[in-house]
Amino acid sequence: MSATGTEATTGVFTPAPGAAPLPRMIGAQAALETRMLLRNGEQLLLTVVIPTVLLVLFSAVGIVDVGGGKRVDFLAPGLLALAVMSTAFTGQAIATGFERRYGVLKRLAASPLPRWALMTAKTCSVLVTEVLQVVLLAVIALALGWSPHGDPASVVLLLVAGTAAFSGLGLLMAGTLKAEATLAAANLVFLLLLVGGGVIVPLSKFPHAAREVLDLLPISALSDGLRGVLQHGAGTPWGDLGVLAVWAVLGLGAAARWFRWE
Repeated sequence: MSATGTEATTGVFTPAPGAAPLPRMIGAQAALETRMLLRNGEQLLLTVVIPTVLLVLFSAVGIVDVGGGKRVDFLAPGLLALAVMSTAFTGQAIATGFERRYGVLKRLAASPLPRWALMTAKTCSVLVTEVLQVVLLAVIALALGWSPHGDPASVVLLLVAGTAAFSGLGLLMAGTLKAEATLAAANLVFLLLLVGGGVIVPLSKFPHAAREVLDLLPISALSDGLRGVLQHGAGTPWGDLGVLAVWAVLGLGAAARWFRWE
């Protein structure tokens, strides 16, 4: 082979070591996180099946007095809020906690993917899962006779703010507690907020003193905000958005400060 041919061949196959572009790395990690989430039967039960079953059950059976109007009109916004919490908080906290325990996060932190980009990929995975949840719940609710109102932009704003608030709290829990403690605490918080967060039981059913505290919870702000827009056709609920913004800043800030990778 001639020298010219050798040089040409060498030029074609010369390695070019280096990390892939950052957007491509984030996209690949987000796709992996999403596939892992959707393949996890326990998390899928928590994030998709439970809100769906609750929507169908409580819409068909008058177990809880939701006041006037159709039950599905009251329940659908609250269960959309529950879907956000189950994915952004409970599911993410448990998955991240066990990744931290088994050293997965430590190894990923040593890869070319920056730590902030890893958290961005996890957030993208949460958002993709939430879109699937919202579409599924909306289709089922519409089949049950749901009549949503209000501005879709306000709904999206509430869902994004709720995701930020619950993601910060979930990452804070996963990054500071042991995996087993995170598993127990995340499920306990899920059950408590399901009952006391205005998702299924109206907050008006609670004593006034208790309601003043419950109104400040992120699940209450998200469910009330969505209900005000979707059920009553209200404008942008700035008060509820303010509560969610405070929780998002506190949760994400604390997670960034105290998250332990090992």
